[in-house]
Amino acid sequence: MYEYKHFNQISKKANAGCPFCNPNSERELLLESETVYAIFDKFPVINGHTLIIPKKHCVDYFELSFKEQSACWFMLNKTKEILIKEFNPDGFNVGININESAGQTVPHVHIHLIPRFKGDVKEPRGGVRGVIPERTNY
Repeated sequence: MYEYKHFNQISKKANAGCPFCNPNSERELLLESETVYAIFDKFPVINGHTLIIPKKHCVDYFELSFKEQSACWFMLNKTKEILIKEFNPDGFNVGININESAGQTVPHVHIHLIPRFKGDVKEPRGGVRGVIPERTNY
């Protein structure tokens, strides 16, 4: 008989220092598929800030196969449905930091899904363009 264990309940030796290959067993997995899982960000910028994480250890999103990338986007879409029911946001930002120069702090692919609410910042214009603040207003 097969007994399923969630990804964060399996002890793994590979990539022992990677927090996404070895998520804390106390962390709630919001969603999980064979190749991807979603968790709330440990340091959220706003309530509902979620990470979509492939189970395969890979630093650079562009090094994932098309199938692996597609699995991430499918998970992102399913996660969005949960966040709408849970938080009722007015919009979303989606972002991937690739390499240290782009702000990646955990060397494992992860996609940020950030719910947005009217009035949560003074001026939301430019959205993800805010990574370079002088380029936000155009």
